[in-house]
Amino acid sequence: MKRALKIAALVVVVIVIIVAIPIASALLGRKSPDDGVEVNGIRIVKDGIVTVGVVPISENTVALIDAGNDKAGKAIMTELSRRKLDRDAVTAIFITHGHPDHSAAIAMIPKAEVMSPEREAPLVEGREGSHGPLTRLFPVSPTGVKVSRPLRDGETVALGQTQIRVFAVPGHTAGSAAYLVNEVLFLGDAADIGRSGDVQGSPWIFSDSQSDDRASLVALEKRLSAEAVPVKAIVFAHSGVLTNGLAPLNAYAQKNQ
Repeated sequence: MKRALKIAALVVVVIVIIVAIPIASALLGRKSPDDGVEVNGIRIVKDGIVTVGVVPISENTVALIDAGNDKAGKAIMTELSRRKLDRDAVTAIFITHGHPDHSAAIAMIPKAEVMSPEREAPLVEGREGSHGPLTRLFPVSPTGVKVSRPLRDGETVALGQTQIRVFAVPGHTAGSAAYLVNEVLFLGDAADIGRSGDVQGSPWIFSDSQSDDRASLVALEKRLSAEAVPVKAIVFAHSGVLTNGLAPLNAYAQKNQ
């Protein structure tokens, strides 16, 4: 009996190591998330391993880009309190993709309109799973979240005087989105900042398709460059903010087209 337990324990340890090594290799090569960075009035708030963008809409209202990893939304509530606002001040939440570390606090903000690309809604709501090497193992079950406004590629959402433009960037998940607001480009998990400050594609172990992700990033760069869209900063959900305009994405596209 003891021998069987030892063998079982050894098998568990081996499985943990097999899973941990690729996860560690995927995460160690990227920069850590920033906290408290502010660009054009938008504040980046760190929630553990991920960040949330807090976008001012008026003196009394804000929108969020993603809703973090903490179900209690402590980092979000702290930022709202700093602004002398409560949770009801959040009028909209724009989800970059449906992985749970980007939508955990939605239940804490029940009056906000939840928006995501139409293709991503089944993942956000827990009606469909994602297909990455690791994420395909996650159970599929209802999240309790309801996408109240499905979004289309190229659509611009007006919240007061604030314009938020939607770009489809499939690859990390089938319906991943980037959002451009106040000259700040939010890429979600479609890309990361490497240790040397360069743009890297999404980690393979968490992504449905790295090749689709690369193609999406190249296409996004071409689109923004062709339209001469002003971009002051790029926000990466897990690895901080770059404030040298579109140049980092230009460099990535040149290497990968």
